[in-house]
Formats: sequence, structure tokens, C-alpha cells
Amino acid sequence: MVDVISENPRNDADRLLRSFMRAAYRRPVRDADVERFLGLFDREYDLGSGFARSMLTAYTGVLASPGFVFVEEQPGKLDGLALATRLSLFLWNSTPDATLRALGEKGELAKPEVLRAQTERLLNDPRSARFVEAFTDYWLDLRKIDDTSPSSTIYNDYEMDDPLKLAALDEPRLFFAELLRADRPTREIVNSDFTFLNERLANLYGIAGVKGAQMRRVTLPPGSDRGGLMTMASVLKVTANGTTTSPVLRGHWITERILGLETPPPPPGVKAVEPDIRGAVTIRQQLAKHREDPTCASCHNKMDPPGFALESYDVMGGRRERYRAVAENVPPVRGFGMNGQAFAFHYGLPVDSAGELPDGRAYKDVREFKNLVVKDELPVARNLAKQLVVFATGAPVRFSDRAALDKILQRAATKQYGVRTLVHELVQSELFQNK
Repeated sequence: MVDVISENPRNDADRLLRSFMRAAYRRPVRDADVERFLGLFDREYDLGSGFARSMLTAYTGVLASPGFVFVEEQPGKLDGLALATRLSLFLWNSTPDATLRALGEKGELAKPEVLRAQTERLLNDPRSARFVEAFTDYWLDLRKIDDTSPSSTIYNDYEMDDPLKLAALDEPRLFFAELLRADRPTREIVNSDFTFLNERLANLYGIAGVKGAQMRRVTLPPGSDRGGLMTMASVLKVTANGTTTSPVLRGHWITERILGLETPPPPPGVKAVEPDIRGAVTIRQQLAKHREDPTCASCHNKMDPPGFALESYDVMGGRRERYRAVAENVPPVRGFGMNGQAFAFHYGLPVDSAGELPDGRAYKDVREFKNLVVKDELPVARNLAKQLVVFATGAPVRFSDRAALDKILQRAATKQYGVRTLVHELVQSELFQNK
């Protein structure tokens, strides 16, 4: 490591530490705080570590201290620096830059037009990609993409297919970034006429004409069952276990993450319904008996319909007409998977993706299901607004916050609940500007 020569190391360390801590602590620093970490510098420097290594020791102490790790916010209206910090953590996943800190110190962020201009500046900066990645990881459970792996017996044609997994991760992030950039209507979360693909992902979806590894925006062919988040490979993977799919798990994910409907956990003593990988019965047939119990039916009537609509997709999001199953007395499908091993599955019973919503409206497949959902886009917009509030503030949306949330939605309605508009209206709201 190259050392730094200082003629007055104590004074230089004090000056550098104050500047560093002001940015790290996101507020003016006290002399006592600086002295604490100057002590680390002095000890290391006296041991002969040199100026640069001694400063790194002090910086490391700052980054491990509560002043950096925890966000300090006082109850009530946020002051200028606290508001600058919250905005920067929200849209950059980082501390405020010099411009934002200066505006916060002067109290300028209290002016709606200044706050709106700074929100736009942060969104237009490349660092906003951190927001897109962190928010989609939280909202869509993308961080769980590696929690399960495709079965080496039933789905060994997916095993070790890292290019597919990486493309599947990129798709929702690029898609949400486009909704945010262009202020696209929130209803496109459910159904859109475009997505982002490369050749490997397009092959999985059965979409021709996409060549190469680079992800790019692709207009979907008429009648495509893709478009929107719920039929993306990443979502379909994180809502499956690698061996089987469950309408309950996928339906619960859709109702909570897309429609904003909360469902309680199952009553104690009620066993989960496990799909039969032998192929003797379908999960729909098993659920039919499960739903005969009134205590189960009340929640399953909400969760199961979205899950049934997604039964046409396997554990990696590929289209299927029949389930895959394993049985010792049935010859397996001929072929070899990506692991070089012969297929060990046979095709079982046919998939039925039809269903009926709790209000009685029927659908025959996921395309019709999406069309029914987007006829009322307000629940989808409300849910996205709630997810943004939780991500931006770290606090759940309570019943007492309902009026403030309604104001956000009312102001965004004139722009079809555009995703960028929702972000702006959230930042302008009392939910964002108060603790």
C-alpha cells in the first residue's frame, strides 16, 4: 500500500475525519465524536502503521459505529437533513451527496418544488439503479432466486442453467426501471405488451427473433401470455420449490405482492397440501378436498384462483400442458438434461389453468385472468404505493395512514397511477416527511 506523508498528521487526520464523518453520519458532527475516532488514529499511528493505514483504521471505526449504521430520526416532522437522508436512502440506497446535504441544511427541501426537483435529479442519476435493484429484491422476493434449485430428476434440463437464471433476474429489474423512467401506468405490472429478453429467456418463452446474450426491450407478439410481472420466469421460480408448483404458494404471492390482499397463516394443525410427484392426482384435485373445510375455504377462495392461472408454468417459468411426474413402472421421456443425465420423468396429468374469482368472474387461462385484474387498477396501484411506503420509510402502513395513502393515489390517478408519479407523490406526502 502506498503511504501518505503528512507534515502535521494530527491536524490532517482531524480535518479528513470531520469531512468523512459529516457525510457518513448525514448530520453535523460533534467534537466528542471526532475525538473518539482520532483516538483510533493516534493509537495506530503511534504503533508505526503510517498515516494512510491509521486513517483507514479510523474510517473503519466510523463505518462500524451506530451513527453510520442506524438512521437517527426524531418523531414528528423531519428536519432538512433527516429528509435529505431519507430521500437519498430511498432512491440511491446511499448517503446524501453534497447538493442534497446543502439543501437540507438550509431548509430548502421543505419547499415542494425544490423537493420535487431533487427527487427528479436522484431518479435521473445512474445511482437510482440501486433503488430499482433493492426495491425489486424486497418487493418481488428476487433475493430468494437461489433458495431452491430445479430437481435433478424432474427438471434436469434446467439444472446448471445459470445464463437463464441471470437473465430471469434482469428481466423484472429492467422492466420496473422502464415503468419508472417512462412513468408507465401501474396496471402494466399485471399486463404489458413488452418485456426485456435475451435469446436464452426468449427461447424459454417461445418468442422468436431475439438473438444474443444482451437483454433488450422486446414488444410481445399479439396474444402472448407473457407481459407483466406475474408470468416472468424469476417470479415463477421464487414461488416454486424446484420440484413442484403449488397454486397456494403462487396464489398467496400474487394476492399479497400484486393485489395487496393479506391472508392469515393456516390454522394450527392444518397440514399443507403437497403436490403428488407420482402424477396420480393433480394439485387442483387435492385442493378440492382441502377446501371442503370452511376454515380453509375462506382464504383459499382468494389465494387459489391466481395460483390456478399460473399452473401453466413449471418451476422455471416454462410453458407446460402436462405435469411432470416420476414412477418406477413408467418409462421416462427420452433425452438428456443439461447435467448430461438422461431424463427420469414421465408426463403426467394435464394442466388445468381455469378458475373463478371470488366475485364469480371466470377465466380459462392466465391471459383472461390478467384482463380481469386490470379492469380495476386501483388495488394494484394501492399495493404498489404501500410497498413503496414501507421500503422508503421502514414502517408498515397502518390503518391510521389510510387517508394519507388515499391522497397519494388521488393525486396520481390523473396520470393513470404512473410509477414515477407515485414515487413523486409519496415523497411529497406526510407519510414520507414525518416519522
